[in-house]
Amino acid sequence: MNNIIDLFCGCGGLSKGFEMAGFNTVLAIDFWKDAVETFNNNHKNKVAICDDVSKISNDFLDDFTKKNKITGIVGGPPCQGYSTVGKRDINDDRNYLYLQYCRIVEKVKPEFFVLENVKGLLTLNNGKFKEDIVERFTKLGYIVDYKILNSADYGVPQNRNRVFFVGIKNKKFKFPKEKLKKVTTYEAISDLTSYEDKYTTSAQTSYQKNMRGNNKQLKNNEFTVHTEKTIDVISKIPDGGKITDLPKEFWEIRKYNKAFQRMNSKLQSNTIDTGHRNYFHYSENRIPTVRESARIQSFPDNFIFYGSRTSQYKQVGNAVPPLLANAIAIEIMKQIGGDEDGKDCS
Repeated sequence: MNNIIDLFCGCGGLSKGFEMAGFNTVLAIDFWKDAVETFNNNHKNKVAICDDVSKISNDFLDDFTKKNKITGIVGGPPCQGYSTVGKRDINDDRNYLYLQYCRIVEKVKPEFFVLENVKGLLTLNNGKFKEDIVERFTKLGYIVDYKILNSADYGVPQNRNRVFFVGIKNKKFKFPKEKLKKVTTYEAISDLTSYEDKYTTSAQTSYQKNMRGNNKQLKNNEFTVHTEKTIDVISKIPDGGKITDLPKEFWEIRKYNKAFQRMNSKLQSNTIDTGHRNYFHYSENRIPTVRESARIQSFPDNFIFYGSRTSQYKQVGNAVPPLLANAIAIEIMKQIGGDEDGKDCS
């Protein structure tokens, strides 16, 4: 059994993709209660604990690894300090949480690790964080490589660029090949037209069929009711357009360069982030539902999010798309001597 630990697990998009490839999650850690609840209600093993990773003691890890052989550790330390849309403060405490990730890898000694983050990590502080990550894990005996991957290249209907550091003992990781066919927002969510908790139309694309699986109930699909003024402005923005496509008097409504954008039905979505007030459905005059956002992140429809609706949007936006995680996991499984065929779930 190829057991993994998921650090800074959030709702579990990364480990979900690994489980789809045949890995088994035996421990997950995050300090956000809502995300832990969502994780435990959507994974086969309810192994997520609500705690600060820095407080997970070496004694606990010793006891745990005596009972569980760990093949890999995956996780995405908080990225706000690295993000190009934030302050990029090199003294932000969150920038150094990768040291806790490294501590646990050093203690557990798994065969591989996967560390995900925003691409801004590569350039912050003149690249010193990137260099330190590579150096630390190299000293632990891993051959480390990193690459910026766009989710859209791996069957996810979303342009989302993230850097992945992958280390395997005594072997250089070969990143998965990009897929030729990309999925558009229309192909991803055009069947989600109901305000009810069930499907009222059939799946129209292979992606929709994949996301539905054998699921019957439709959760997290409540529409947001906007003010008449907001609806009026949205209605004037064309498919794939933005507020600057309108007369200048509308620009003052949101003093933010990415405000009031519509999805493009013929292309992949912009990055689904933790906010949800400035990006609109390609044809309807509203923001996407949590379920539509989750579809764009490649979460299957039977993956239900818990907590307030604001919390649900944040959980979706913070997650690693499961299909991207799955592509990485398949390659790792092949390269460490697991299932030679892997299990492609896209």
